Amino acid sequence: MSKHLPTILHLLGSALVVALTGSSHAETRQEHVHQMAHEVMPFELAKTVHIFKMTEFGGIQQVIARDPGAADQIALIRQHLQQQARRFQDGDFSNPAKLHGADMPGIGDLQSGSAHLEVSYARIPGGAEISFRTTDLRLITALHRWFGAQLSEHGADARAD
Repeated sequence: MSKHLPTILHLLGSALVVALTGSSHAETRQEHVHQMAHEVMPFELAKTVHIFKMTEFGGIQQVIARDPGAADQIALIRQHLQQQARRFQDGDFSNPAKLHGADMPGIGDLQSGSAHLEVSYARIPGGAEISFRTTDLRLITALHRWFGAQLSEHGADARAD
């Protein structure tokens, strides 16, 4: 897999925002995500970093606290990601849909194909991660599209790895 794939997917996510909104209002989408984040995530978005790593068989989403000593934020991150991993495994992507919109790239395919998606949770230093794994090329593509859209919409609070 190309080492440039995450950067390419990030750019595709930005282009998707332009295509979906008809203009370059990426900042507007980012502002919306920041305003709505508290309805979906119990931690403070600005105090965390979301890291998206596309892999050959899916991807890994990490959320870590910007302050490694912020025990309260780390506990909230871990609690949330553990719950989300269970929901994703069951095909429930309602929280991301609530935050980013039901038409967010990849969500529909991930929901309908969840039986072919292995989702796991793990604690990591400063936060937690959710790993997604499948051999279904359609789901790998959907996952990468979903990650790209999140990279674009989370703005400065997200990065590709």
